Amino acid sequence: MSFAEHREKLYQSIAENTLVIVYAGIPIHTNEDGYYDFVVNSQYFYLTGLERENTAFLAYKTAEKTREFLFIEEPDPLSERWTGKMPTVEEVRTISGIEDVRYTDNLEGAISSFMGRFRVEQVYFDLYRCQMNDLPDYNPVMAERFRQAYPHVILKDLHTACVPLREQKDAQEVESIRKALDITRQGLEYVMKNLKPGMMEYQVQADFEYTCRRLGAKRQAFPTIAGSGINGCMMHYETNHCEVQDGSLILLDLGAKVENYCSDITRTYPANGKFSPRQREIYELVLKANEAVVAAAKPGITTKDLNDVACQVLGEGLIAMGMIQDISEVKKYYMHSVSHPIGIDVHDISLAGDVLAPGWVISNEPGLYIDEEAIGIRIEDDLLITEDGCEVLSKNIIKDPDEIEAFMVKNRVTS
Repeated sequence: MSFAEHREKLYQSIAENTLVIVYAGIPIHTNEDGYYDFVVNSQYFYLTGLERENTAFLAYKTAEKTREFLFIEEPDPLSERWTGKMPTVEEVRTISGIEDVRYTDNLEGAISSFMGRFRVEQVYFDLYRCQMNDLPDYNPVMAERFRQAYPHVILKDLHTACVPLREQKDAQEVESIRKALDITRQGLEYVMKNLKPGMMEYQVQADFEYTCRRLGAKRQAFPTIAGSGINGCMMHYETNHCEVQDGSLILLDLGAKVENYCSDITRTYPANGKFSPRQREIYELVLKANEAVVAAAKPGITTKDLNDVACQVLGEGLIAMGMIQDISEVKKYYMHSVSHPIGIDVHDISLAGDVLAPGWVISNEPGLYIDEEAIGIRIEDDLLITEDGCEVLSKNIIKDPDEIEAFMVKNRVTS
């Protein structure tokens, strides 16, 4: 499916006499003349395939047809001297499939023209906000500016409109995730070859991220988690500043991002290449839960249903070990949920309670975190929901404890 087909799916879902306005976003200053790494608005990318800042997409739907436009920066030789070539009209036409490409200084005039000359009953902006205390994103800022100029027009949320479209990935999107997973696999294999006691967690992180960048991934899907020992018991540990001790485990939650699609994998390795009997006991229970989720994942159920499967397996195992008395106590050692959608965003767009359907890509990440033993183990794969079950997209990233030990013994770099 192309980006044009993504747009067509949106047009089919919205009413007539509707404008869609979505901005790629702008660079955000750090201090002085420094900027954060630019990350494109997800809805904008889904509809256009472009990742360039200071650009915008506009569409107007009537009963007869939908007109669509792209607005990009006009190439400027002076700016290009400092920051590199800017995309041309022909380049963005090829990527997006949108023929009518104009320069951004014409955008406000185009909006004014539609509002003044056509019947516009509602306008979609990306109004998403994660938390109350988040700083305003560029799209809601521009939506508020529009609302003040045209208070009689209904504003609608593009983010919400895109949920049912983005939940089910097309073949092209799945292929991008496969590419990201293959790079992630190679990064983890490089880690296993070089992992040894005495390393710093940030060195393990660097080994992974070096490999990803060398293989063509422009960025990570999210900040790499490299938690050894007790740090592996922290869900989103990102400090990565401690020494990896002999006899400890290191939990690695990470993923490459390729063609703006994410992978999300967690593997847990013994620092010295050998699981202790206790570590292996806990690891094999987590692996059993991981495999049970694979067996259960199929269309028509929810991620909550999958979490119930994981809790049942983990709970029964913990009871057998004498660590809890009842399955309801599993949250003492397993604090999160087993699954979330994956796509353009690592925790991809979805609504709570939506049922799985073919084309969904989800995580499968049971874990156990035993603070008193400094054992944190999570095993995470990426699953593609198929017509009658699921495919483990990350099946080539080894997770069997025997295979991990054998790989580390055979391939370890000793110098």
